[in-house]
Amino acid sequence: MKTKLAVILVLVSASMAVSAQKPVEILNPSIDMKGYLQIAAEAAEHRERRRLTEADFIKMSREAGVMVLDARSKQKYDELHIKEAVNLSFPDITVESLAKMFPDKNAKILIYCNNNFVNAEDAFPRKMAAASLNISTYISLYTYGYRNIYELGPLLDVKTTKLDLVTSKKEATLATIPE
Repeated sequence: MKTKLAVILVLVSASMAVSAQKPVEILNPSIDMKGYLQIAAEAAEHRERRRLTEADFIKMSREAGVMVLDARSKQKYDELHIKEAVNLSFPDITVESLAKMFPDKNAKILIYCNNNFVNAEDAFPRKMAAASLNISTYISLYTYGYRNIYELGPLLDVKTTKLDLVTSKKEATLATIPE
């Protein structure tokens, strides 16, 4: 009897161990990891031909109809951003917000992020290279059907960059008003 009980316990334990190792399928049609990874790979290939030098970024930003997108938070954008850039914080990128800000999916969009600048850690806090906001933003825009995207490539010093960096902070605006 004890042997039968021991065998049953071993079988039940083994069965529970096997079932614990099987992933539980939780369906949610609004989340598609396989689809994301597939389009991310496609976007990565597209991106390789779309990274710009500082000089090319400046030149392209001056073309008619070109938009420069800053996908950092509004707070970080207000602290320091490229002049003429528009802000659409990454968590706010949706079908609706993109259609409002960039109604023409063929419009040329230039992007940059935290990892493009040094010597301004408050405004441009460093992220891990694999978590760079440029990558997420590029993939997101590509996923939504935008293909005319270009990315600032190099790491630039805010003290020496040729890009015109400005602030939106009220304190800075008040400080510049002549007395």
